[in-house]
Amino acid sequence: MDIIQELKLRGILKDCSNETKIKQQLKEGTTIYCCFDPSFHSLHMGNYLLISLLSRLQKRGQRIVVLCGGATGMIGDPSGKSKERSLLNETTLKKNIAAITKQLSRFINLDHQNAVMVNNYDWIGKISFLEFLRDYGKHFSVNYLLAKDVIKSRLEGGISYTEFSYSLIQATDFLHLYETMGVKMQVGGSDQWGNMTAGLELIRKVKGEEAPCEVFTANLIMNSSGQKFGKSEAGALFLDEELTSPYQLYQYFINVDDADAIRYLKLFTFLSLDEIEKIEKNHVVNLGERLAQKLLAKEIVSDVHGTKAYENALKLSRVLFEGDPTTVSERELQDLFNSNITMISSITDVFSLLVTAKITSSNRETREFIQAGALRINNHLVTADTKLEAIPLLFNKYYFVKKGKKNNFLIKIN
Repeated sequence: MDIIQELKLRGILKDCSNETKIKQQLKEGTTIYCCFDPSFHSLHMGNYLLISLLSRLQKRGQRIVVLCGGATGMIGDPSGKSKERSLLNETTLKKNIAAITKQLSRFINLDHQNAVMVNNYDWIGKISFLEFLRDYGKHFSVNYLLAKDVIKSRLEGGISYTEFSYSLIQATDFLHLYETMGVKMQVGGSDQWGNMTAGLELIRKVKGEEAPCEVFTANLIMNSSGQKFGKSEAGALFLDEELTSPYQLYQYFINVDDADAIRYLKLFTFLSLDEIEKIEKNHVVNLGERLAQKLLAKEIVSDVHGTKAYENALKLSRVLFEGDPTTVSERELQDLFNSNITMISSITDVFSLLVTAKITSSNRETREFIQAGALRINNHLVTADTKLEAIPLLFNKYYFVKKGKKNNFLIKIN
């Protein structure tokens, strides 16, 4: 099956400028670029869909140009934004570019002759204001730009000339890459459609209507509840393990709804569609075992952070069930509770500790759990005679409390 058909079946493909011509280019082999915005010092799982798309294309023999938006990052993409972005200073931007360049190089094989990474500041930064207006701006009517959804949606609240110009700058990128590197195709998220088609417009105005250039987009991913993918109370799912640890990433995917699990396997993993179909059949008849979620979490954490990170995430997940926190680091202990840590002052007895931390509602309830053998603190079974001072603090500051089989709490002593 051709790559476009596969992308459709996986639920990745959204819009094509001309599907027939895109298929022909891909069949013959072409050069494709995708731009990543350095507005933050880490990419996230939404970006990973495009990263994995580039990887799929590279594995199919296409030449890949990964563009880090050093110039466009100074302006700020208005796509999906209801108000003006705060402009980044040069120091922050350089830091972000260095960080995401390092991240991208983990996923795209830049040692391969069919992949290269560029920074659009290298050419955009050399264009004077007058040159920009004369050589690029003259090809776009104001009416054409106003019709773009990304601009139209901002007219009522106001849009600066800075962000109004963003589509033109991105179009300039496409023309430059077309002329200097033979780039004939751009891929991006569906929210980039207006910016990407502006690139087609510019190339065809400058090079002629028959210039062989096309674009296609990937779907904006939503979960079964209609929320934008990767958004949660804790925020986006970042590819930087210091922002989103492998364990947190594992927990997100192990807990997705059944309605999302198979879909995410198609979107994010490199398992074949035949493999996923077999998994789906087993998953549907054994819903309680969460077979799809387990495989999904394994594939994504392994792809993003490596096999060892996945194995460690699996080890951490067992800590909550087994109640033994003595084998993990302090950072891992914090990850287990995703910063949901109860802070209390020093307390001398078990009853006061549990009631103050609201783990039990009263001394009477505490006794009931103790009598049932259902309380453990730092993996010590709590009995009626247990003295709190006899239980060593974890890292001199934490009590890990397990109540029953499924309820876990972390208390930090101030």
